[in-house]
Amino acid sequence: MTTPKSPSAPEPAARARSGRRAVVASMVGTTVEYYDFLVYGVAASLVFGKLFFPQVDPAAGVLLSLSTFAIAFVMRPIGAAIFGNLGDRVGRKRVLFLTMMLMGIGTFAIGLLPTYRTIGILAPILLVLCRLVQGLALGGEQAGGFVMSVESSGDNRRGLAGAFVNSGAGWGLLLANLLFLVLNELPGDAFLAWGWRIPFLLSAVLVLVGLYIRVKLDESPEFVRVENAPAVKRVPLVDAIKRGWRPMLLVMLCCLGTHVNFYVVTVYSLTYGTSVLHHPKTTLLSMLLIVTAMYMVSTPLFGLLADRFGRKQVFVVSAIALVLTPFAFYPLLGSGSYLPMVAGFVLLFLAVSANSAAEPTFFALSFPPSIRYSGLAVSYGLGAVLGGSFAPLISAALFKSSGSWTTVAIYNGGAALISVVAGLLLRELPRLSTKTSTAHSGSTPQAV
Repeated sequence: MTTPKSPSAPEPAARARSGRRAVVASMVGTTVEYYDFLVYGVAASLVFGKLFFPQVDPAAGVLLSLSTFAIAFVMRPIGAAIFGNLGDRVGRKRVLFLTMMLMGIGTFAIGLLPTYRTIGILAPILLVLCRLVQGLALGGEQAGGFVMSVESSGDNRRGLAGAFVNSGAGWGLLLANLLFLVLNELPGDAFLAWGWRIPFLLSAVLVLVGLYIRVKLDESPEFVRVENAPAVKRVPLVDAIKRGWRPMLLVMLCCLGTHVNFYVVTVYSLTYGTSVLHHPKTTLLSMLLIVTAMYMVSTPLFGLLADRFGRKQVFVVSAIALVLTPFAFYPLLGSGSYLPMVAGFVLLFLAVSANSAAEPTFFALSFPPSIRYSGLAVSYGLGAVLGGSFAPLISAALFKSSGSWTTVAIYNGGAALISVVAGLLLRELPRLSTKTSTAHSGSTPQAV
């Protein structure tokens, strides 16, 4: 006599498909975020001063346009608080659809904006408003993607899932770099006249792909288990600060090493390499393309190692590497020889890649499901502001005051040392079973 198949037999396969869809959707969101980071930064440096702030002298116009770039960093913690709270209150899926839609609206609208010559002072005001929308959306997007992908994946693949989401940063930077290489071939003043709009308008393609995938997403299984439990408060963010202030503080400090070194490599190295070392900009950009492609491949591989040896172990070891590698990066960059310069970029970016691979799962699992989105989004957003927004400026100021790369390397390595200590103190919470997670979700386990 044959035993009939259980109706629940296909459930593991269905859960696996749902998990993969959540990971891909989150990775697309990270891709859009970093694509936007680069295209806006390049446009702010090259054309926004002339198009939106022509009433001031050119140098002041560039500074004003770059200040609109910084607004997104300032708005990230605010967006994190708003969308993190919503994500813990109404669910991850709805909020991630909203953040992706807002990102798309803000970026696409920039590509359609009339310039100062057409509508006067209203042009820079609209530019700032679009950037505010982008910053708010970004505050909830990346951390929400971490949470959704980690919660939707199996226990033995959570590190890989989170790392794959973070590999989207490489895809975003690669796509933007390739697009600007093509646009660089435009004749005459075509880029200033209309070419700068193309990257912003093309972002709609990435956003539509992300929205299509997110429409088909299932809600995170862990949120489903706790959404009707007493642990879900009316204002989860307040609960996160009360119960999760310690992991929030540690996650914020853990972010410093990766963000400082990432933005030093992708932003400050161009300024230092061209203005101080007098390397051709095309040479440095080619090296960035090499390490960006490497990042896309190596980050998921480090995610596999994190699942094998532990997320905390990979995070701490890679953070230690970030303490040391800046002291090799700057001398190799100053060598003037192509292969040693590439080696310096690779060494530093491998450490960044390993650290980035461990972050999503290590950080997300440091919070209980009922406050996970709020706790992670706010602490990660604040860490990004403290580590990323000021890193190029601080590095430039240190070199100007000392005249030596050593002070910059000390700053880069010192930020990573703070991350080492915070990573040693941060702990993942014990995994609660499906049966008990709802019953016990009202209290934070003592492992925190």
